[in-house]
Amino acid sequence: MLSILALIALGFAISLAVSIGEISIPVDTTAKAVANRVFGTTFELSRIHAGIIWDYRLSRAMVAASAGAALALSGAILQALLRNPLAEPYVLGISAGASTGAVAVMILGFGYGVLTLSTGAFVGAVVAFLLVSLLAAGAGGGADRVILAGVAGSQLFNALTSYIVTTSANAEQARGVMFWLLGSLSGVRWADVYLAGPVALGGFLICLLYARALDAFTFGTDAAAALGIPVARVRIALLGLTALLTATMVSIVGSIGFVGLVIPHAARFLVGPGHGRLLPATALTGAIFMVVADIVSRIIIPQQILPIGVVTALFGAPAFAFILYKARKPV
Repeated sequence: MLSILALIALGFAISLAVSIGEISIPVDTTAKAVANRVFGTTFELSRIHAGIIWDYRLSRAMVAASAGAALALSGAILQALLRNPLAEPYVLGISAGASTGAVAVMILGFGYGVLTLSTGAFVGAVVAFLLVSLLAAGAGGGADRVILAGVAGSQLFNALTSYIVTTSANAEQARGVMFWLLGSLSGVRWADVYLAGPVALGGFLICLLYARALDAFTFGTDAAAALGIPVARVRIALLGLTALLTATMVSIVGSIGFVGLVIPHAARFLVGPGHGRLLPATALTGAIFMVVADIVSRIIIPQQILPIGVVTALFGAPAFAFILYKARKPV
């Protein structure tokens, strides 16, 4: 029942995202435009409205929903695998590494003609996580060590990204990259939907296959092994999936923080810790959150669009502080 309500809320949020903007468009006009394109109906519509809906706003809302779901799922996976409530792609340096890889392809031309932006971001995400894993292992392992290593890795790759932009980009490239790194849905089109949507949906389905294993990991690797879970194989598969989800979304919308950190906690509060219910709730909540954040980014300042990463941080930081406050142990 809760999933059905969440799907309805997601549909409503996407409808609002398409309707709200400098040119307001009624929701029924959006429905007619979609029906004309998808089902071949012949509703009479303004060509301007139809173009705005199909070529700009609907694709933007679909990418926002896909990115929100994927980043939230990545956070839920990492929190279970590492048994740490602070684990998420941004904290563990995966987002920073993906950003460095994407910027290296975009500005330096690494792998020109061979590596796409998404591939560069994926390589950067994998390198970042491997580095963080090595740092954590050298420091004695443990979830706390992984978080500390992730913070160090994030700083390193953020510094590399800044160095590349500062030394190799012209003024126009620098402005575009810096805006993109804060999270930007400007310029996304249906080609991005055809990449982000299947990756998010496929990642969600794979996560569901590992729901039982994630439940076991929350009790520790020894408990998971005792329950017959192939610990090493499952960990590699899920970490690879996390890197893929993060890298794909970073290559499209830039580096966006707090989604993978806050949303799994909010979903856990709603449906409990069991991953069979937690993963769908996390994906839907993340999708709704990102679509709403995109709406806010377009209307909070008249005639100006804020980077969506700024909006997620403005909402995510206080929300996470509230979660920590509610979860505090009595003295």
